[in-house]
Amino acid sequence: QVQLVESGGGLVHSGGSLRLSCVASGSVSRINAMGWYRRPPGKQRELVAAVTSGQTTIYADSVQGRFTISKDRIESTVYLQMNNLKPDDTAVYYCNAAFDPWGSTQYDGGDYWGQGTQVTVSS
Repeated sequence: QVQLVESGGGLVHSGGSLRLSCVASGSVSRINAMGWYRRPPGKQRELVAAVTSGQTTIYADSVQGRFTISKDRIESTVYLQMNNLKPDDTAVYYCNAAFDPWGSTQYDGGDYWGQGTQVTVSS
C-alpha cells in the first residue's frame, strides 16, 4: 500500500501564493507518477497538474503559468507552487499517485489518494 499525506493548504487573499506538499510512504516502488487534483465547491474533481512517468509536466489550462509542479524522486514528494491565486482556485486539493507505463507523457490518475487539503482564496 501507498500512503499520501498532503500539507500546505490554507486561506489566502487573491493574488497570494501557497505551496502544497505531498509525501508518499509505504510501497513507493508501486508509483512512478504523481499529480494534484482539486474539487471546487459544487463541482467535479479535476486534474490540476501532474508529473508523468516520463517526467513530463502537465497543467490544466486554468492554472498554466501560475502553478508549478515539481517532484523529488528520492524523497517521494511532490510539490505544487501556486502563485497569483484567484477565488476560482478555491477547492479541496488532493494528491494522487499512479504506476504508469514507463516513459508515458500522459496522466489519467492512479489508485492512491491523499486525504485532501483545503485551499481558500478570498477576493
